[in-house]
Amino acid sequence: MSANLLVELLTEELPPKALKQLAEAFANGIATGLTARGLAPADAAREVYATPRRLAVKIAGVLARGSDRSETKKLMPAKVAFGADGTATTALRKRLEKEGYAADVNVEAVVERKIEGKEEFVFHTQVVPGQSLQTGLQAAIEESITKLPIPKVMSYQLADGATTVRFVRPAHGLIALHGNEIVPVEILGLQAGRITQGHRFQGARDIEIATADAYEEALAAHGKIITGFDQRRADIYAQLQKHAGEAGATLGAPADYEPLLDEVTALVEMPTVYAGTFEAEYLAVPQECLVLTMRANQKYFPLFDTAGKLTNRFLIVSNMRLTAPQNIVEGNQRVIRPRLADARFFFETDKKVRLEERVPELARIVYHNKLGSQLERTTRVQLLAGVIARAIGADAALAERAAWLAKADLLTNMVGEFPELQGTMGRYYALADGENAAIAAAIGSQYRTRFGDDGAADTVAASLYLADRIETLVGIWGIGLQPTGDKDPFGLRRAALGVISVFEWLGARSGTGAFDLQLAALLDHATAQFKPSVLGKDVKAPLIEFVFERYRNQLATKHERNAVDAVIALQPPLQEVAARLNAVVAFSALPEAASLAAANKRIGNILKKAEGAVATVDPALFAEPAERALAAALELVRPDAMARFASGDYAGSLLLLARTRDAVDAFFTDVMVMAEDPKQRDNRIALLRELHGLMNQIADLSKLAA
Repeated sequence: MSANLLVELLTEELPPKALKQLAEAFANGIATGLTARGLAPADAAREVYATPRRLAVKIAGVLARGSDRSETKKLMPAKVAFGADGTATTALRKRLEKEGYAADVNVEAVVERKIEGKEEFVFHTQVVPGQSLQTGLQAAIEESITKLPIPKVMSYQLADGATTVRFVRPAHGLIALHGNEIVPVEILGLQAGRITQGHRFQGARDIEIATADAYEEALAAHGKIITGFDQRRADIYAQLQKHAGEAGATLGAPADYEPLLDEVTALVEMPTVYAGTFEAEYLAVPQECLVLTMRANQKYFPLFDTAGKLTNRFLIVSNMRLTAPQNIVEGNQRVIRPRLADARFFFETDKKVRLEERVPELARIVYHNKLGSQLERTTRVQLLAGVIARAIGADAALAERAAWLAKADLLTNMVGEFPELQGTMGRYYALADGENAAIAAAIGSQYRTRFGDDGAADTVAASLYLADRIETLVGIWGIGLQPTGDKDPFGLRRAALGVISVFEWLGARSGTGAFDLQLAALLDHATAQFKPSVLGKDVKAPLIEFVFERYRNQLATKHERNAVDAVIALQPPLQEVAARLNAVVAFSALPEAASLAAANKRIGNILKKAEGAVATVDPALFAEPAERALAAALELVRPDAMARFASGDYAGSLLLLARTRDAVDAFFTDVMVMAEDPKQRDNRIALLRELHGLMNQIADLSKLAA
């Protein structure tokens, strides 16, 4: 008989940021355990429930007892199981006794002989009775709880005062219902029943669940609880949008408020949204500070006008649904005022000391014990920012000034209270100090994951952003702290992607040929800023490989891998990669591409075996029309292809090279490259070397070959 199965574990308040993950793992673990024991189909429908005080799952079509199954075991080689006369040996009979048979069992009736490989073995097949739901569920729950991704395990004593158990939070109730029947399992010192609890203040304390299918309805009607995480989240979101719309405001960017929406969903069981206000005078404080304190400290949703400017209104997600919520609203308004007052105090106090006056104090902040203080790091970044600025045509003085002031806000009260505001507050304080707007913008954008995402990037900001990440890569890598496996405590992978984003932005903004900025040269400049004794090894070559590998992985999510590999194989200037890749993708779609890629691969193999051959072509040594035709085709396209390459028209250059396909195909059809005459052989190799060089200026086209 099959029926729906409900399992609920009632606990004290669970960690809100881990609730959804815990619920999914709890449900998946039980379902997987039941499937493995033949008690539930692999595709059984299941509903996952998660509230601040419970993890639960309902699984459809669970059997009361699993089906019987046949199990075949290889016992031993036939030559060990039977004697020369064909009778069963003592070894075989003892083994069968272990399987539950009597000593005088008819051996021939319970075993069979099969050839496996080159040897004959004895096998035994028996029917294994299906497991009961009680036994299977007990094991499945234990396995599931053992494997839960618990952030921090608690140890607590049970009511007997002697038994200690470990779980994420103390557990107080267990339900296990198969249809309307209790499955007598136990876990964490709890015996399964059918009683759960409703909302702490507005629901019934004890609620009897009649059947597995009655769970949601019973908790909603009597417990005042929305059990499903997603349903509760949708309900909160709808209420938030309703209140925001009534106020003519918005919640801001979804990426900014959705983490908080997930968190408050895990904090309430019967959510109700109320609106609050604060004094408009606090809006003189940078809105990032107010938004952060409301979201992070109070779990409020600040409201913004249609232009994205913070208003003096906010929304509260309460766990109490009241017809007269004045006390809740007024209480929350009283709580928020001191927080906002603190933010205003920090801001006004911080402005009394200029950023440039704080910079020397960076000497007392350790960046890394092997790399010195933040002041030493600031000096390195400043020098590197100047080098970059001059290379890309930025104002070097502004870039160096921005780098000098970039980390000064680490010493402010506001950043001390809210480390997430590093850079953001530096921008506000720089503007308050009367610094150039480009300097302030550069300070404000230095911590972004990708450069240019703020829409207000310029070359001064690019100089600081790139200098900061290059210095990080060289310093941290140089002291042997490069990423290993999935561990990257210093964010070097993120830094490498940041470096790439700057080059992409510069290439898109200025054109690939508008400046000369090379990753290798930057790494040399950065290395020169460290004392030789600090960096334990050469970092340039491995870092170049590291950055290009990050770029390869990033591009492979959007483009064909062989096209990406073709470009990355040459490790071109980073600012040219995007344009080269677009050209290669376009070239790959041409009918000539496959033939030329295959020829390119063949040429590469020939040249590897012909090292030391002459490097110049002598037309007087041509003996076949096909080699003359290939030389003529190269002469025809070379000037224009080279000019287009030099101007950054990579697609145009490859399009011209596609015209050589017929000549290339004819050459390999009609010409013996490895001729007996060494002069003729070397001349043909030289011709292929010219073709290979011209074809592979933009990418290694052999990577396109199937």
